Amino acid sequence: MGFKVSGGKSEDGVVFGNAFDKYGSKNPIVKWMMKGFDSSLENFVSRANPKTIHEVGCGEGFWVNKWNAQGLQAVGSDFSHDVISIARENAASAGLMADVFNAKSIYNLKPESDSADLVVCCEVMEHLEDPDQAMKVLQSLVKHYLIVSVPREPVWCALNMARGKYLKKFGNTPGHIQHWSKNAFINFTGQYFKVLEVSSPFPWTMLLCVPYDKE
Repeated sequence: MGFKVSGGKSEDGVVFGNAFDKYGSKNPIVKWMMKGFDSSLENFVSRANPKTIHEVGCGEGFWVNKWNAQGLQAVGSDFSHDVISIARENAASAGLMADVFNAKSIYNLKPESDSADLVVCCEVMEHLEDPDQAMKVLQSLVKHYLIVSVPREPVWCALNMARGKYLKKFGNTPGHIQHWSKNAFINFTGQYFKVLEVSSPFPWTMLLCVPYDKE
């Protein structure tokens, strides 16, 4: 059985998960883009060398399942009960533990139950009405490192328009309500974490960070 995705469904009016299996795509451009994203993320995870990982906004569980298959100790959370059900299905199909996934909004995560050496929060911030509050929650969860990423604007919207998508919204992907350029996202994140390293896998901005009190 292949990796199952949500297919662009929504819950409580919010789009969750992936519209298509970008990791299994045969499209050469998508494959090239995902290779860059994957390489940056894997490099940062290696740098962090964590014993425990919590992926906030884990979607269908691709990375949590991959890390657990590698022998790491990873858990995942997402606001959507539907996408968490899919993540558990994907874990079971791969012969992995399914109970490592929990349906929780980022705003409701607590350090006593949800903290980890490394917190990964990729492709989440652009969906949030209150990214500042989300960053404050992440501050309470991160023991050593944070990896965070967002689409790089205005490149992201321009690429959508170039392929004829979301033209009435000027290329804005459904569900994206925050928009950051590379420098703007570095500056935003820097209010809450010390940014150690910046990666720019096209068309994203990805940051490796540490809490200021753990520099």
